[in-house]
Amino acid sequence: MDSPLHILLAQPRGFCAGVDRAIEIVDRALKLYGPPVYVRHEIVHNKWVVEDLRAKGVVFVGEVDAIPDGAITVFSAHGISEKIENAARLRNLPVIDATCPLVTKVHREAQRYEAEGREIILIGHEGHPEVEGTSGRVRDVLLVQDAADVAKLKVKNPDKLAYVTQTTLSVDDTRDIIAALKNRFPNIAGPELRDICYATQNRQNAVRELAAQVDVLLVIGSANSSNSNRLRDLAAEMGIPAYLIDDARSLQPHWFDSVASVGITAGASAPEHLVQGVVDAIGKLRPTTVSTLPGQPENTRFKLPPEALSFSLRVKRA
Repeated sequence: MDSPLHILLAQPRGFCAGVDRAIEIVDRALKLYGPPVYVRHEIVHNKWVVEDLRAKGVVFVGEVDAIPDGAITVFSAHGISEKIENAARLRNLPVIDATCPLVTKVHREAQRYEAEGREIILIGHEGHPEVEGTSGRVRDVLLVQDAADVAKLKVKNPDKLAYVTQTTLSVDDTRDIIAALKNRFPNIAGPELRDICYATQNRQNAVRELAAQVDVLLVIGSANSSNSNRLRDLAAEMGIPAYLIDDARSLQPHWFDSVASVGITAGASAPEHLVQGVVDAIGKLRPTTVSTLPGQPENTRFKLPPEALSFSLRVKRA
């Protein structure tokens, strides 16, 4: 008989406060105003969450012009550009903004630096919706994705620069890039480290601790989730076989051959029930024991916008 496989769960894992808020906003919009509710872009980057909301009557669209006149419109947690916000306003769409407050904070920092006459450098991943939203809040942005990009920058005035970062990057992810920026541009301004998303850093710290104690690591999250991919990469960098999976259906039994322990975490947009589903599925393959790392407690809650708390938007139905 196989010896028990020990499952060690990361803590914290799964939903962060910004994701919790965004999903609650959509759920409340459905209850207050009724379906359909239109969401510009995926509300968060998780396949299961998107499909669940779609089944409840949410319609996900790529652009605002795909939303019918008068339809309830929700902006995703990743944030939007000023151009998209203005397009919705010009059409008088009834909008509920689910942008994560930490993303909104980055937008305001970029705008404040621009008002000081500084050129903005954005640390982030090209094509990510958050990067597109932040870039669209100021006139000109220079994007850097790694420290090597810093050497290629062509700036107007090296003494009038500021940087901001994509929130799904941690302090550790950005440390080398920020160091390179400060080395090349000693007078560059930027946010305090405490301004960088707490949830991203906490989940990466938990994975480092987890990977040091297990033989294989599973990250539950979607392929288009930036923070989930980074969690998988961190474990791989530590020499641990690591797999990014949507849910229990993605499990491969051979992953658990000749291993004594498996670690499980979840990206910031992956719901907890997917974690429990994976634990249960592994238990059907082998006898298991389960424990959870102590981890960093997270008690952050963000306020909901008034439009999600009471029936206050005018809705036009076909």
